[in-house]
Amino acid sequence: MDLKGKTAIVTGGGRDIGRATAIRLAQAGANVAINYHSSSEGAMSAVAEIEAAGGAAMAMQGDMTKEAEVAKLVDAAAEKFGSVDVIAHISGGLVARKPLPELTLDHWQTVMDLNATSFLLIVRAALPKMTNGGSIVVTASQAGRDGGGPGAIAYAASKGAVVTMVRGMAKELGPNIRVNSVCPGMIDTDFHNTFTKDEVRKNVANATPLKREGKSEDVANLICYLASEEAAFVTGTNVDINGGTLFS
Repeated sequence: MDLKGKTAIVTGGGRDIGRATAIRLAQAGANVAINYHSSSEGAMSAVAEIEAAGGAAMAMQGDMTKEAEVAKLVDAAAEKFGSVDVIAHISGGLVARKPLPELTLDHWQTVMDLNATSFLLIVRAALPKMTNGGSIVVTASQAGRDGGGPGAIAYAASKGAVVTMVRGMAKELGPNIRVNSVCPGMIDTDFHNTFTKDEVRKNVANATPLKREGKSEDVANLICYLASEEAAFVTGTNVDINGGTLFS
């Protein structure tokens, strides 16, 4: 994949899939603007790693559910690198597992904002800066396909919204900009370190045809492909990456 001369914004780029994506896009030649919320160490070390390899990168703290902070990130990336060509929106999360009787409206709105509203905000802010031939890739989730695990109704619904937003955006923004998502299953990240029991992770991994959890780099490679011209005829897709756990 060749992204030389392109500029990519990676939200949630301080850890796990986001950090791996920032590094992978830089390896393909892109200038990378990394957003982070609280993972400053991971973001700054990613910048250092990219620059040590001869690439160009910056990192900037920001809450992607806040319109002004999203705009500030996009403006900074465009000012530093001259254009915005790729959006890799990795920001998001589960927050907490809440069974339906405990699912408050505040929790619902927080999760919706974190996953779906943030996606809308970064795309809307970036559009005036994006070049023809641009690409948007967002992380949805297997949960958006199958409803998620226990206590994940809000998360699954928000990721289902992202899946549908990808389809709508692809129709609205084509032919100039492509829009796709990746739908990870069990990936070895802090998400599952926090929210998924070790026994469940082991059982899910053993149930896959590939007999393992995914790695952040596996997802980053797919994101890089979708961002590149090698995927020039791919838009409106939500690509499963789960080791064969779920086929759609």
